[in-house]
Amino acid sequence: MASRPRSDPVLGNTVYIGTKPTMTYVFEVVAQLNSGPGPVIVKARGNAIGKAVDVVEVVRRRFLEGQVKLGSIGLDTERLVNRDGREANVSSISIPLERTGPPVPAVRPPAPRNEPKAAPPGA
Repeated sequence: MASRPRSDPVLGNTVYIGTKPTMTYVFEVVAQLNSGPGPVIVKARGNAIGKAVDVVEVVRRRFLEGQVKLGSIGLDTERLVNRDGREANVSSISIPLERTGPPVPAVRPPAPRNEPKAAPPGA
């Protein structure tokens, strides 16, 4: 599934976990948490549930340590039609994260100095 967050006035921003590398989703969640108020909801189904938990833990313990609080985690079973046309039960998880502190401002590198270049030796 796509990792593009969807804005919903009730739910806030949602990041759907799929087959991309874990850090791709981590950066997306951190960017959403830094972009404004409201919770970011991490959602996954089936085999991606473990990756969703990994994403949330990396955000909480490495990138925004002590600045994120977990909401009420939702577990559900969805009934989907598989490729063979049969119905299958698929587990899903929804993990809301909310920023507890103010967003960290982006750090800009210092502007380059326009110093005159030294003449080469012997010139």
